[in-house]
Amino acid sequence: MSLLIIRKFGLKKASSDLKGNFKKLSNEGFEKIFNQIDQLGIKKGVDQMGIDKFVNQCALLAAGSGVITGAGGLTTMLIGVPLDMVNLIIQQFRVTMAVSYHQTGTYKLKFDDFFNIVAASLKVDAGITITKNMMEEVAEKLLVNIGSKTAERLIPVVGAVIGGSANYLFIKRVAASLKKAPAAAI
Repeated sequence: MSLLIIRKFGLKKASSDLKGNFKKLSNEGFEKIFNQIDQLGIKKGVDQMGIDKFVNQCALLAAGSGVITGAGGLTTMLIGVPLDMVNLIIQQFRVTMAVSYHQTGTYKLKFDDFFNIVAASLKVDAGITITKNMMEEVAEKLLVNIGSKTAERLIPVVGAVIGGSANYLFIKRVAASLKKAPAAAI
């Protein structure tokens, strides 16, 4: 009984900590991640591999962190979820930049323009200017994506398959959504 209470408290605390980290992410983290991405490298990758192979590479990288997060059940999940989330954001950003470059021919994006594309790809209502609310809404959508499969990730091995699959499909859906958008919207 006491082990169950400890686990329940531990999961609630982890959930609370995770939500706090997402607020930090939405306030300053997105721009820091964006600034760390090599936009010229993405251009070169798309030019060398083509857009579909580049997107698949990003999806596989996202799947890798999902597999690792779910592989050991609760132990790897508690440590892995924040790292998985950052990797998922990085891969989503890379795919967004790649599709934008593929459709427009321009690889150098400003953060404000880029984030409007990200918000649109997640079906977040994006206005002309980036607001704190919009960034929080994007962080919330990403949290829902990871959180929707969290319980399943608690089961070792099965969690790895679910985590990897969920991440892979998320990146593929983002790319498909962006590819459908007219170039003027990107």
